[in-house]
Amino acid sequence: MTAEVHVHGSLRRRLGLILTGGAAVLAVILYLVVRTFAAQIAQQGQDSILNASVTSILDTAVLRDGEVLLDFPYASLSMLGTSADDRVFYAIHADDRLLSGYDSLPAPDASQDSLPRFRTTDHGGEPVRMATDARTLIGAQGQTTVTVSVAQTQDALSETLNAISRRVALFGIGFFALSTALALWAAATTSRQLRRLTTSVTRRGPQDLRPVAQPVPSEMGPLVASLNTLMGRLDHALTRSEEFLAEAAHRVRTPLATVRAYAETTLQRVDNPDNRKALHAMIRAIDESSRAASQLLDHAMVTFRADTLTREDVDLSELLRDLVDRMRPVADMKDITLSLSAEGPAVLHGDAILLQNALRNLIDNALKYAPAETRVEVAVRSEGAGPVVTVIDEGPGFDGAEIDTLATRFVRGKAMGHTIGSGLGLTIVQAVVLAHGAKMTLSNTVEGGACVTLQF
Repeated sequence: MTAEVHVHGSLRRRLGLILTGGAAVLAVILYLVVRTFAAQIAQQGQDSILNASVTSILDTAVLRDGEVLLDFPYASLSMLGTSADDRVFYAIHADDRLLSGYDSLPAPDASQDSLPRFRTTDHGGEPVRMATDARTLIGAQGQTTVTVSVAQTQDALSETLNAISRRVALFGIGFFALSTALALWAAATTSRQLRRLTTSVTRRGPQDLRPVAQPVPSEMGPLVASLNTLMGRLDHALTRSEEFLAEAAHRVRTPLATVRAYAETTLQRVDNPDNRKALHAMIRAIDESSRAASQLLDHAMVTFRADTLTREDVDLSELLRDLVDRMRPVADMKDITLSLSAEGPAVLHGDAILLQNALRNLIDNALKYAPAETRVEVAVRSEGAGPVVTVIDEGPGFDGAEIDTLATRFVRGKAMGHTIGSGLGLTIVQAVVLAHGAKMTLSNTVEGGACVTLQF
């Protein structure tokens, strides 16, 4: 039975999300950086024009007879014209007295240490960019400081920044889309190595425990090394299990058979009733032990081979005919009539050794529980889905309350009485049937005998 795998998240999805999230953050940062840089460049361009306008006005200022005279160059304002028809404001001060312009403009700070000066302020409820510069005029009556401020609205600048922002946003979206595609490709490429390793291991047969020799990235090296170590340990354990089964089959069955032969020989020489009763009990115990040991080894062999079926075309009719011929002497000793009904060939693609083991246990169970002078009928036929094998005896049958648990290991029905058994016969049959994808059904005949049906 395959153990449940606890899956939590997807490595490919996680890697894709990390790379895609990183691309999104980089796209946003790129957008903000480019927009900020573009705003600085555009603002520097506007400041340069404002400064040129202020300087051209200051260049016309002269001091005569204590009065400041200016030949106002209107070109200094026309150079500020834009496609958005931004409005331009100016103010000219002599010391603290307004000579010309808008008195609503914020009063300039005429500190020579900070001139020319640029700032963004508010005029008439809308933001403007203002440049301020000052020049000191010296005359016979003294000196006068002339301060010129020129302000301009920023509609054109906003339009330019919006256009740049749209282009940068499109560039950022393209960058994000490309980065996402690259992230998904990188995640798929990274996970492909894991899929290749998984496929390489999955395609192996249960007995293929060779180390993984496929090249893998360095990050997967420890995983593959641990996997190779585990498979090496499993290979060693399976080899020892095979050796143990072969050795146990010889060392357990042979001594028990020898002890039983000596017990039967001794029984023929003993006349004391108590001693004969004891010897009968010994022979019965030996038979029970021999049967239990044999079926335990059979069960271990079935369990071992169930994952490594050696499939070939097996004719169940021929297989059952051979088994019935070999087991007929046992039936004759109990005065049981053992018969086989086969409707032509019944070919199954399966493991011949396991199938023979299961069918032998099935017939042996029927002979064991069938009373003397009764019949055990074995039938095999081919149907559309596959062969069907039926074994019917005239014994006590199955208890209806226990019929669902009789195939469990070491479970025996209450109606079995003192019949020798290990509780493994039907377990072995069930294991072989499941290994071949078939179904075993237990039922009772109308007369009360047991009926076991195998549907392959």
